[in-house]
Amino acid sequence: MTLPPPKVYSIPSGAPFVDTLAAGIVARVGEDPLALAEVTVLLPTRRACRSLQQAFLRRSGGQPMLLPRFSPLGELDAGDLSLTEDELPEVPLDLPGAISALNRQMTLARLILHADGMAATTAQAVRLGADLGRLIDAVWTERIAFDRLDSLVPADYAEHWQTTLKFLTIVTEVWPAILTSTTETDPAHRRNLALETQAALWRAVPPKGLVIAAGSTGSIAAATDLLGVIARLPNGAVVLPGLDQDADDVLWDHIEVDEAHPQYGLSQLIRALAVTRAEVAPWAEVPEPRGARARLIAESLRPAATTEGWRGLEGLDATALDGLTRIDAATSEEEAQAIALLMRHALETPTRTAALITPDRNLGRRVAMALARWGILVNDSGGQPLAHTAVGTYLRMTAELAATRVHPLALLALAKHPMSAGGRDSADFRAAARALERVVLRGPRPAEGFAGVMSALDSAKRFDHEDQQAILRDWLDDLSRRADPFLRVMQGEAPLAELLRAHIDFAESLAADHDTEGPKRLWRQDDGEEAARFVHDLLDAAEGFPSLPATEYPALLDALMSARAVRPRFGLHPRLFILGPMEARLQHLDLTILGGLNEGTWPPNPSADPWMSRPMRRDFGLPSPERLVGMSAHDFAHACGAPEVVLTRAARVEGTPTVPSRWLLRLETVLKALNLDGRIEERGACWLAWAQGLDEPDQVRPVLAPEPRPPLAARPRKLSVTAVETWMRDPYAIYARYVLGLGKLDPIAADPGASDRGQIIHATLDAFVREFPDALPPDALPRLLDLGRAAFGPLLRTHPDVWAFWWPRFERVAEWFVTLERGRRPRLRPLATEVTGTLTLYGPGGPFTLTAKADRIDKGPEGLVVIDYKTGTPPSTREIELGFAPQLPLEAAIAEAGGFNGIDQGAVAELAFWRLAGGDPAGEEKPVKGDPATLAAEARAGLEELIRQFDDPATPYRSCPRPAMAPRYTDYAHLARIQEWSAGGGEGES
Repeated sequence: MTLPPPKVYSIPSGAPFVDTLAAGIVARVGEDPLALAEVTVLLPTRRACRSLQQAFLRRSGGQPMLLPRFSPLGELDAGDLSLTEDELPEVPLDLPGAISALNRQMTLARLILHADGMAATTAQAVRLGADLGRLIDAVWTERIAFDRLDSLVPADYAEHWQTTLKFLTIVTEVWPAILTSTTETDPAHRRNLALETQAALWRAVPPKGLVIAAGSTGSIAAATDLLGVIARLPNGAVVLPGLDQDADDVLWDHIEVDEAHPQYGLSQLIRALAVTRAEVAPWAEVPEPRGARARLIAESLRPAATTEGWRGLEGLDATALDGLTRIDAATSEEEAQAIALLMRHALETPTRTAALITPDRNLGRRVAMALARWGILVNDSGGQPLAHTAVGTYLRMTAELAATRVHPLALLALAKHPMSAGGRDSADFRAAARALERVVLRGPRPAEGFAGVMSALDSAKRFDHEDQQAILRDWLDDLSRRADPFLRVMQGEAPLAELLRAHIDFAESLAADHDTEGPKRLWRQDDGEEAARFVHDLLDAAEGFPSLPATEYPALLDALMSARAVRPRFGLHPRLFILGPMEARLQHLDLTILGGLNEGTWPPNPSADPWMSRPMRRDFGLPSPERLVGMSAHDFAHACGAPEVVLTRAARVEGTPTVPSRWLLRLETVLKALNLDGRIEERGACWLAWAQGLDEPDQVRPVLAPEPRPPLAARPRKLSVTAVETWMRDPYAIYARYVLGLGKLDPIAADPGASDRGQIIHATLDAFVREFPDALPPDALPRLLDLGRAAFGPLLRTHPDVWAFWWPRFERVAEWFVTLERGRRPRLRPLATEVTGTLTLYGPGGPFTLTAKADRIDKGPEGLVVIDYKTGTPPSTREIELGFAPQLPLEAAIAEAGGFNGIDQGAVAELAFWRLAGGDPAGEEKPVKGDPATLAAEARAGLEELIRQFDDPATPYRSCPRPAMAPRYTDYAHLARIQEWSAGGGEGES
């Protein structure tokens, strides 16, 4: 039997594909509405089907009409098959169902966990399961067999490959055996069966109505076979997207072997359909509307072996650049801002449409956020990963709370989440969480579990009001009660299904507020509905999954949720879109912005194959990375046919320099050959300037240095000797701390730092000197080390860095300290350690109290010795002489006046810093140079002068008035905005 010749057509890339397709269909079936209903149209994606529906509605002017039957080519199911088993019994129509992707992934992950050494964690096994699923689908798509794996390399090729082969028995032997016990099959196999069955049906009994397959590039082998059947149906036709029929035969021969070329896929498709380019007819009498630009893009993307043709380009002039713009932004943020401005400008023209097409989902999200500044909500076709949505983060945080045994950070992150309410008003719930943070959770971490947090709450001293402790106790009790069943399950190991059920029970309980039940509140939005479907699917897939360590559960959940996308359904803009390259196929818009044109983004870097090398993939029959580049290049070239096209890229993404896409570099080269370089960049410069101007003020006015002048009554009348040093160096810090009452918040669940180390050493030495005020015992060093262990407490067990670094240094300090003490005790006797003292001075504003806590005061034959322990760097002699380090001199003044508790008035014979670093040397005794009495008198006089100056209400509290003597660190630099006025020329005292 002689087959009829195939009927293959093409629509130019610059023509609106779906509108041209609709016009051609109407031209072929006439205006009879019933005849149109007999037409079947197969398109690549569901979005393309919706676009064609809209094209028919545009033709009808919005009037009701019977539409053709639309179906996505790669998603045929039993309902799409056009005949029944009774009509054609020799073709089986009872196709197996497709196993859910999640069910397959979890089953493969379970098998991976049983394989030795392949996955360290459950989350890793799940990711490998997804990789194996993609390998299975690729094998089905290319219609090859796994039995070819054994023959790829010799048996002695590599031990790693032999290990991989053994591991891949999961998909070559175990997985097929599992499928045979079910009525389901792999999704790609199910798709192949549907396509093959439809081809067999139509081959046996051609349909009466017109059948059109449009827009496909034949990337699926089974789909290519179906296209071949459709092309030979009496009423069939295949319509190609933008076949290049202007390339000469020599160029086309190179295209047919260049997998990275945008026309490669179409060249292979028409070869499979047994037609030549000359036999491909135009679908409609629509010429290429932008022929010059189409040729420019085609020249830019010609195969590398033929680029010598760029030397003799003819027939191209500046008209090829009409409607073409390029924007090279400095950063991805700037790129997103410029794109958003372009899309916003498009709305100024009624009915004008615009879209950003990019494979970079981060860029798409940035543009969506930039458009939100004008109240414009745009649909990102890629959606948002479920793990990044409000409900997704809530589910992850509830899991992390249990996995971390109520770590303060996990507790606060969950308690402050908008979904958390605990049966109360959500605002009140978050207010309680903030109060608990201030009272309990800032500072050292409490013991684990709710019991540890409750114990810390019971021992807390500072509350905002007298009822706050009881209120927080009730709040914490209620939260603990809701979480307790989940916390019990999260101890040790548990089956995944049990973990998930307990998790969801807790999440629903915590989501309930004062007037809405938890399930209704948690699952009601777009992300909630997708999360509910995810949980339902995971519960089905989790049956039989082995027990896993509870600590791995959050990572497993996050890995699974990251693969689910949430796409909003309503309330989005009808004329602006953010599309991925696949979703943009066959779409036609007035303004098309091709964003993220950097190498590695568009075209994307090929993902690493965890199973095979490139030669192995080639020999096995899987598509090469170049083929994927060619498909991406086709998307790029086809999108360049829009009426107005803007090409954008960022020179740096996330701070990393980027390389322009190979397509941009080729376009640059062709434009240079035509002496047209720089023109499309000039058109983009204005958009960059406008985008930058959105957030730049018209005039920059540097802020002046702050000079607050509070009234005398608000100024502090009591300061410590260390605060006096701050007063000298940074008066603004005194203003912020004592006038405004602003204190630095401790970190949440703070790890021990240098300050803690200093306090521990001070406390240890204080306890030692108090216990042995006279002669030291023979075992002084062991006794001091025992006191040190008691002072370090549980830190030695809970913090390995304390044991590894702090404790050895303390041992060296202890040895040095005991040696020094043995030499001092015969002539010096400790009088007091950690002793407090006061001294009252008088200024124009009244009495002023100076306070101090001396680390140690000894009594010697010549008088008192005032000692300050320093675990950091002591001040220099110059700083002490100039009065910017007055701590010890002022303590000497207090001692001379008899201001220290329990110590009689007396002369100070020596001031000394003892540096206790624990390095080399372990300790160092550093006496302060100069006469102690003179230093004390000068420090007292200087302080009295400082009091007199600041008792004048006109004296400002300036920030770091003497930069050379500014403190090494201040908690209030951000409040004083030092970086602004110090760099911007703000005035200040020099």
